[in-house]
Amino acid sequence: MEQPRPSPPPNLSAQEWEHLLDDFSSPPPRRDRWLHLPLLDLALSSLPRRDLPSHLKPLLLSLIDDHLLPPPTSSLPLLLSSLLSFPPDHSLRDHLLLTVASAFASALSAPLASPGEEAPPLAGLVDALLAAANRPNHATDRAARALACDALRALDEALPGLLADVLGHAYALASAERSPAAQSYILLLASAARGVVRLGRLGSSASILAVSGPPTPFSVPAHLLSSSPHASTPSRPSEQNVREIRKVLALIMERPQVLTPAAAMEVAAVVAEVASAVLNWAPAIAAQVKVQFGGMAYSSSPLLLHSLLMLFVQFPGAFGADDERKMARRLALAACEAHRPLLVRLLALHWLLGSERFRDSVPGLTRWFYPGMFDPLALKAKKLDCLGFAAASVDSDKVGGGGYGQQTTELIVDGLVSVSAFRWLPAWSTETGVAFRALHMVLVGAAPHSTNDTGGSGAGELLNSTTFHHFQAMLVDMASEHRSLVPVIADFINRLLACTTHRWVGEQLLRTIDESLLPRLEPGYQLASYYPLFEKIAQNEAVPQLRLIELLTKQMVSLAKKHDPDTELKSWSQGSKVVGICRIMLKHHHSSHIFLPLSHLLVRTIESFPDLEIRDHARICLRMLSCIPGKKLRNLMEIGEQPTPSHPGSMFDVPSPHPSQDPNSMPSLASYIHLERVVPLVVKQSWALTLPNFSVQSRASGHILSIQDVTATPPEQEKPPQPTIERIGYTQEALRVMDSRGAETLEILRKHFSCIPDYLHSSGLKIKIHCMFRFDAEPFNTAWGSDSAVSCPEEEDELPALYAVTITFSSSAQFGKVPSCHVPFLLGEPPSSGVDIVPVDNCHQEESNYRASVLIELEPREPSPGLIDVDIAANTENCQVVSGSLQPITVGIEDMFLKASLPPDTPKDAIAEYYQDLFHALWEACNSSSNTGRETFPLSGGKGLAAISGTRSVKLLEVTPKVLIGAVERYLAPFVVSVAGHSLITILRGNGVIKNVVWEESDSDGTVGADALVPYSMENNLQLQHIDDDEIGIGLARYAHVSKRDMGVVRVLIFLPPRYHLLFLMEVGYSSTLVRIRTDHWPCLAYVDEYLEALL
Repeated sequence: MEQPRPSPPPNLSAQEWEHLLDDFSSPPPRRDRWLHLPLLDLALSSLPRRDLPSHLKPLLLSLIDDHLLPPPTSSLPLLLSSLLSFPPDHSLRDHLLLTVASAFASALSAPLASPGEEAPPLAGLVDALLAAANRPNHATDRAARALACDALRALDEALPGLLADVLGHAYALASAERSPAAQSYILLLASAARGVVRLGRLGSSASILAVSGPPTPFSVPAHLLSSSPHASTPSRPSEQNVREIRKVLALIMERPQVLTPAAAMEVAAVVAEVASAVLNWAPAIAAQVKVQFGGMAYSSSPLLLHSLLMLFVQFPGAFGADDERKMARRLALAACEAHRPLLVRLLALHWLLGSERFRDSVPGLTRWFYPGMFDPLALKAKKLDCLGFAAASVDSDKVGGGGYGQQTTELIVDGLVSVSAFRWLPAWSTETGVAFRALHMVLVGAAPHSTNDTGGSGAGELLNSTTFHHFQAMLVDMASEHRSLVPVIADFINRLLACTTHRWVGEQLLRTIDESLLPRLEPGYQLASYYPLFEKIAQNEAVPQLRLIELLTKQMVSLAKKHDPDTELKSWSQGSKVVGICRIMLKHHHSSHIFLPLSHLLVRTIESFPDLEIRDHARICLRMLSCIPGKKLRNLMEIGEQPTPSHPGSMFDVPSPHPSQDPNSMPSLASYIHLERVVPLVVKQSWALTLPNFSVQSRASGHILSIQDVTATPPEQEKPPQPTIERIGYTQEALRVMDSRGAETLEILRKHFSCIPDYLHSSGLKIKIHCMFRFDAEPFNTAWGSDSAVSCPEEEDELPALYAVTITFSSSAQFGKVPSCHVPFLLGEPPSSGVDIVPVDNCHQEESNYRASVLIELEPREPSPGLIDVDIAANTENCQVVSGSLQPITVGIEDMFLKASLPPDTPKDAIAEYYQDLFHALWEACNSSSNTGRETFPLSGGKGLAAISGTRSVKLLEVTPKVLIGAVERYLAPFVVSVAGHSLITILRGNGVIKNVVWEESDSDGTVGADALVPYSMENNLQLQHIDDDEIGIGLARYAHVSKRDMGVVRVLIFLPPRYHLLFLMEVGYSSTLVRIRTDHWPCLAYVDEYLEALL
């Protein structure tokens, strides 16, 4: 670790100053080691030093400005002395002056905290600055004098009224100054005059411009030395002070041409404040202000325009209607000037619409508001606002003489030309939003929001106007020609319906759509674009529903005619929407008004629509329409659609503290929080076989066990220690000769193993276990101190909930790292009422508000059962953290059953033959006498090799074929590769569960045909009929006396990850079944015997 640098000496050298400046330009931890030094004193004392390089001195002043302000008041005398002792002709004199003035302005406040300590240095600084400024018209130092005036003004703003006593001197200096520094003197005079007005000295008998001597020496005013706040009561100003303040204002406004825009803006603000104080006693000041500042309307500076607008507001009587029109036109022209920045053009329109004085002039300036084609979109939106305001005006004289309807129609159409791309752009485009915002502005402007409860002001004029009729026609044309705009039009109408004042406008638009748009529409798949509008019509009680119901009836007939296997999803989706619209009608309309047409629509749907789910929903709606009275029906339809929280503000409320729970007294989480398998295990596995790790040397020669690492072998000195790896060992044997059948078997096995991933060098195959996560509401409330009681399942607001649930898994079995699962939100499952209908088979549990699906992914390193430990962590509504362990999840041997991977080049019609050939190849390879034992097969990726060491076993199942066939079809159907025997084939084919397998029907075996359940004849065609389980039993009993031989053979191929196989050859007889088992992983035989017995 780097050792800290030693503390620098009190007098810093140039190198140490460079280190200090570098540390202060870095993050704060590096500068901490310098903070114990008096840096301000050291910096000021180093400025006059001759041994210090000149390039460091400006950096020292910047250090003071950036990091050492505000200084302590004890350092003010040192700052003042440094300024006074600094050479006046030095290049850093001005910089030091600004630094000292900034330090005083930031360290002092009115009134002074300790006058005895702070007043002397303040007086000394002001005295020095007044001395520097008291040399008017000296050309050589005009910059220094202007800087001194600016420093005095900064001190006067920090300490209001500081220069009130020297107003006469400031007036004399400003009137005498004729150099470019006159701006600083004028600003200094304006600041001093504002201080006099704020202190209330206009009402005193003493003259505010009286001068009793030179400006120096300066004395701090008494109101800054007093500890109590200065109370100034407004009083009538004396005539003498009124005359003198008018003289001051005249001088300030005399030469506006010497002021920069920023200075003119500041002067205008001071003039407005000072003139307002004496306006009642000197009304002519307003006219003088207008004369002096009225010319700023023709300036190109936005600051000057803003200053003039401020004077318009401050002196409303000085500017007449003609001035307002000129100013409004100037603002409109400013918005059209393309060379101006966008913000300035937007600000001009904002000023124009934001002031009530200029709004009356807007309709006469409409030709300036048409957006340009290349105007920015924000400017187009603002100009369209102006056009909308002009179009909404009902005063035809202001529109420009002529028909109001025709003029406003032209304004709307011509204004939207600049954003005409909204007609073919996506509905979410900004141009579309701008266009409909302008249309909304027209309607709202014509009927503004009323302050009283009567929400229909201007309704008659707008509904009967030409503008509104054109507006309706335009919306209908847009909806008819551009289907992408339908959702936008629906939202636009919904916004009007949500407003109490303009609800009648939205209802009229819906009626227009019902009368003018619906007759234009044709049934078909494209009609789905108009469903948002149909929903709005169905929700509104003021719109007749007959046209809509007739159109929806035609739509359902059209969907039924066009239905085919390729359009099933479309039919279901659009049919669901139509039935949903019918439900909306049931909710918002009297059933007596819509009974006949709606019942006709629902009956047609029930009779002809191809989708079963849609027919069921329509049947439910028809039953409710015909059996439930209207009022109760509407109340019933509202249940559960929009749950309203019992406490609307609870989301932002601070949860009430609950007493801490004793972990020892609380019940276990596993008693009320459950993670359960969706599909239960056939075998409730309670044990697992664990094998010791035998060394390689203890194995007998000739045994091929597992995967061999074939990567490049590093040199002996670089080879790291490796864990025990199963290797391939065999004794030297004579050269073998392999026949064509053996070569074909090896080729099939190589092709198969090349599709298996090498799990030692990459990710292996994964198995998935589907689970359902839930928790009981009542025990949860009892354990976690919830005050709410669960009364019924419908009251979801009273049910507890878990938030941000994290479920983590761990296992001692060889399942690899199991990823965690997350459930964002889950409601507690309410208690059952005691009469709930529970399905007997719970293999398929639907996800609901009370249950969440959880998928566990495992990457087994060995196909063996095991347990997965489950831990959860979640938050409650009361900000409590729930964490603990749940019941473990059992992984059985059947979870490891997978179908073998297919090579990518396998044709679809050759899949069954491939699996059959693979079964025979593996069956041969797993034989202990097979000559494929010495062979190794490369895995996918090319880094590992696999070998086969097979094991055989048999299992006799003394069950009838009926039981066996049912178990195979239920549990092993995906893994069956072939079936032999006519009797067995006839039964399995007739059941239709096992498909895409090889059916080995041999014509040479005539006895099998005699045992078949369906007789075969050369004269008659083969006819198969459905045979249930009872008929199978009868058929087996009937043929039992004919022959005692087997009915057939079922071959089952199961892949066990990561690379093993389990083969069943089931010889099905009439009284028992012999299962021949072969596998290349002999430990799995310990579980297979129990699994086969559990199947039955």
